[in-house]
Amino acid sequence: MAGYLHVIRRALGQLGGHGGVKGLLVQFLRAADVKTGALIGVDKYGNKYFEDSKNYFFGRHRWVIYTTEMNGTNTMWNVDASMVPAEWHRWLHCMTDHPPTTHPPEPKKFLAQVHQFNVSGTSQQYVPFPTTSKKIHEWVPPKAQ
Repeated sequence: MAGYLHVIRRALGQLGGHGGVKGLLVQFLRAADVKTGALIGVDKYGNKYFEDSKNYFFGRHRWVIYTTEMNGTNTMWNVDASMVPAEWHRWLHCMTDHPPTTHPPEPKKFLAQVHQFNVSGTSQQYVPFPTTSKKIHEWVPPKAQ
């Protein structure tokens, strides 16, 4: 009987932790996962970082709920892991136990001040200039006279 009560308590915690049925459905559709845990911090873009080491195993005990708008772009249904800034990446991937809210990292001059999306596969991707000559040359038909 205690097992059933525990399951019901966790289900009600899921509903309350995500803002009701609508919030739970939106979170499930965006991330295909619903978890509850302690809010550790919010970055400057609005991403929320959570931790629950009691109910989830190592590697799944820290997670992020992404913001719906970042750098003027609507990211409601376009969630990308590159939306996590460098200072939160260390904590999220268990490289450190201290989040940047309690131990802010020293600023690095090589990091961008405004976090950029990963633009691979888009029209803004970097394409290097070819420095070698072509190995295969296309055939150009002779002009008709």
